[in-house]
Amino acid sequence: MARTSNVFARVEPKVKEQAEVVLEQLGIPMSNAIGLFLRQVVLQRGIPFEMKLPGNRPLDIGTMSKEAFDAEVQKGMDSFAAGRTSSATDVHARIRASMRKESIV
Repeated sequence: MARTSNVFARVEPKVKEQAEVVLEQLGIPMSNAIGLFLRQVVLQRGIPFEMKLPGNRPLDIGTMSKEAFDAEVQKGMDSFAAGRTSSATDVHARIRASMRKESIV
């Protein structure tokens, strides 16, 4: 058997639990999964998956010019005038559904 070395990592308990469920279904112990990840880091000479910021971020009015801010407000007013509205209940339901999807990841 090859020599091994210990790796200690702090992770959020919920993420660890979710990963354990998936890995158990795959029949892969957590230590093997971490070893696979590290081997891929070595082979690919970097993180073995694409990392990028989400494309659909909320607007940050602190970074917007007055013109850009006014344009966004006008878009909202135009949508309202055209009847493109959602009830607070619908918006809340979409947010909850989105949060459920993210907690699975």
